[in-house]
Amino acid sequence: MQLSEKEILEKLKTGEIRLFEIEKYTNTANEATDIRRKYIENETKVQLPHIASYSIDMTDTAAKNIENQIGTIQIPVGVVGPIEINMDNETFKTYVPMATTEGALLASVNRGCSTIRKSGGCNVSILANQMTRAPVIKTKSTRDANQLKQWIKNNFDEIKKVAQSTTSHGKLLKIDPIAIVGRYVYPRFVFDSGDSMGMNMVTIATEEALKLIEKENDIDVIALSGNFCVDKKPSAINMIEGRGKSVVAEVIVPKEVVEKTLKTTTQEIVEVNYSKNLLGSAISGSFGYNAHFANMVAALFLATGQDPAHVVEASLGITTAENENGDLYFSVTLPDLPVATVGGGTRLETATESLNLIDAKGSGKVNKFASIVAGIVLAGELSLAGALAAGHLASAHKKLGR
Repeated sequence: MQLSEKEILEKLKTGEIRLFEIEKYTNTANEATDIRRKYIENETKVQLPHIASYSIDMTDTAAKNIENQIGTIQIPVGVVGPIEINMDNETFKTYVPMATTEGALLASVNRGCSTIRKSGGCNVSILANQMTRAPVIKTKSTRDANQLKQWIKNNFDEIKKVAQSTTSHGKLLKIDPIAIVGRYVYPRFVFDSGDSMGMNMVTIATEEALKLIEKENDIDVIALSGNFCVDKKPSAINMIEGRGKSVVAEVIVPKEVVEKTLKTTTQEIVEVNYSKNLLGSAISGSFGYNAHFANMVAALFLATGQDPAHVVEASLGITTAENENGDLYFSVTLPDLPVATVGGGTRLETATESLNLIDAKGSGKVNKFASIVAGIVLAGELSLAGALAAGHLASAHKKLGR
């Protein structure tokens, strides 16, 4: 039943219609979005003209990406680069969009990109692609818990068949490690998720596999996620085992480039990295032994429609710096980078444009995208390490508005 805007607003006021039901009484999701926002404006006495200004079509967005939508927000988007990347089977240069409100970030990353270009590009390797889901299962005793662990190992092929029946893309690689705490069992299902980030895919597949495990064993499945996955939280297991894409990027910066572009010396950068990123992180108990992975990852995620909550995982990783006869060997290792080039927020119009800008939209592009993320993280780490070594950090932020 279609209602006018006035009728819907009145029924919202009386409680006859709830906020999430507006779409039932409108022709389009865009219309529902605008009515919902007007109701919120009336109720709060706050006008939202900028949130009201959007160009994306809310039809699929409301169905797949958000509920109770009232509009969009705007975050400044800039570009850095071009960055030069040497993958295992491809070399390319590209400008890269980054969305942020932190002044000096893009200027710093841009300097890192320049340094990398002057050094012949950076090398990037994709080490693994694995998305995880780990339920928690309760058994009758610790002996039963150990027996369940062995049963899962012995019946892996059957479990794999059942899990993969739910998807044409996901592949169950292993169920390992399988942790036991008392009589609770935490099997970590590890999938190759292809070009999608894969959380929904592996959740559905794991749920189906659990039906088989529960049918064949006297157990209680307590929760589909037992926090051993580990999703959207910092963790040692993701640092060690990896999650999403596991990527390494490296560059050898000639001595003269260090001195002319970064305005410091190789040994000073090595010292900063050792004392700050390694020792400083160790004494603070950090999971990430780096300067600011999260800065670059967050800006790229926002621009390209990735799940921003996964920044907490992608901030894990290690930065290394070595003196090679005056030249600087510099690398970043990102063991936990959940990214996608299909599905989720990548379908949003602005995300599509950003992914197209770097030729990383759609099937077969996820490794290229992960390589670009790693390369930009490398550029940001390199530039910040140089700024700290040269004592330029505070002056750069003063100059650029921070």
